[in-house]
Amino acid sequence: MKFHVLANTILLTIAAACLPAMAHETATMFEPGTISNGGVFGLTLSPDGAHGLWVHSGGGRDRLVIMEALKRHGKWQSQSEVSFSGNPAWKNIDPAFSPDGKQVIFQSNRPVPGNPDRKGFDIWSVTRTANGWSEPVHLGNVINTDESESSASMASNGSIYFHKAIGGDSDLWISRLVKGEYQTPENMGMPINTTVARESNPYIAPDESYLIYFSDIERAPDAPDLFISFRENGGWSTPKRIDAPINSDVSEFTPWMYDGRLYFSRQMKREGGFIENIYSHPFDPKQVR
Repeated sequence: MKFHVLANTILLTIAAACLPAMAHETATMFEPGTISNGGVFGLTLSPDGAHGLWVHSGGGRDRLVIMEALKRHGKWQSQSEVSFSGNPAWKNIDPAFSPDGKQVIFQSNRPVPGNPDRKGFDIWSVTRTANGWSEPVHLGNVINTDESESSASMASNGSIYFHKAIGGDSDLWISRLVKGEYQTPENMGMPINTTVARESNPYIAPDESYLIYFSDIERAPDAPDLFISFRENGGWSTPKRIDAPINSDVSEFTPWMYDGRLYFSRQMKREGGFIENIYSHPFDPKQVR
């Protein structure tokens, strides 16, 4: 996929002008002008940091495709659409590497085997092979339902944390992997989920010791921030809003931790869509705790 350099430059200039000064000066844009071109979000990195996947949105939601690039000798190489994106009419979002790097889960609204009338997003999986990506595998109709499941993140034990909206409640859920089968999802409940705000975009630590996610509880409905909660005594601690320069006066979402840095997306509204790019900043969950 080719991007127009002039359009990218204009979008990045607008983004720079609109961002709060401190956030722009201290949060680092990821590969500005090439990968972060004003219409991307949702970066995931392999455990060795040499393989990146993200969503190309073009600043809208009409077409959503997953892109990838490899890092060689410290430089990101040319990007391309992943082979498992499939039909251009399908929307594919929220790729996430498994902690061992062998698998990527993502969400798609492509037809579901045996359930062709389902319209929302379901969770799918691909594996890395010597020849590239495998064919996508639907993760079944226990973790997936007729509601949309999205923003999934996997722990080392295979448990998947994800977002689902039911009856107007936008909550985080978990499905545990038991003997190779995903179990009936459980609502994470309080204090993670609330009845007055949206919760979405979970990143679960590989050992499930902490959870980073977005909530608009403090600035509903248009500007979600990133929060963190820690596993404590079999439950979850009271979530804490992450400080600037990670959170800012605009929207932050799709967190991903890698090598002591928190990668996230930042979004601003513009006429007809969004300006959205990927950023990162050093972050140590232990210091927050």
